[in-house]
Amino acid sequence: MIKNFMFSPMSLTVKAGSTVTWKNLDGEPHTVVNDAGMFRSGALDQNETYQFKFDKRGVYKVFCGIHPNMMETITVQ
Repeated sequence: MIKNFMFSPMSLTVKAGSTVTWKNLDGEPHTVVNDAGMFRSGALDQNETYQFKFDKRGVYKVFCGIHPNMMETITVQ
């Protein structure tokens, strides 16, 4: 989830094959961007969602393209 200009949780561990859903609860738009370019959402307005399926194991860094100080780490096992 995205709330108060933060990804929550800031660190997440999931199994390979899992789909992660981000929901923007803020009144400002946010994006969900992988630093390696694997995925990039459009601008999410309040209550909009974005999903990505993590098929490969690894550590994925995520940030908001509009507010780059918003970061999250997703570990796929």
